[in-house]
Amino acid sequence: NRSSLVRVPMYQLGRESATRVELRSPDPACNPYLAFAAMLAAGYEGIKKGYPLPEPIEENIFEMDSKTLKRRKIDTLPGSLMEALNLFRKSNLMRETLGDHIFDTLVSNKTVEWDNFRVAVTDFEIDNYLKAL
Repeated sequence: NRSSLVRVPMYQLGRESATRVELRSPDPACNPYLAFAAMLAAGYEGIKKGYPLPEPIEENIFEMDSKTLKRRKIDTLPGSLMEALNLFRKSNLMRETLGDHIFDTLVSNKTVEWDNFRVAVTDFEIDNYLKAL
């Protein structure tokens, strides 16, 4: 099921040591050192504090409507860089993991990136809205 955020492919009883876990959210263009630091810190925090694991989901989440997602308590990732930044800014765990300098620099750089994206005029806008003027 490639629609899950975390998946455990090819799990077999008796071959648990051959099991792997995939976290499907990191951007392929991300800094792998920062991404692994964040993933390890989050995982360790969950173990240390005993966060409960949700029930596994075998269905394709992409095919579920919003009502089903809500009823099954399935959250989605942020829909934009700004939404992600707002959540990231509130994370004491990420600040502690990355340190103030990296945390603040990352927030600053990604805010500039969002602002550049936000004001860019796309081909879609030119093709669909320019003719209305």
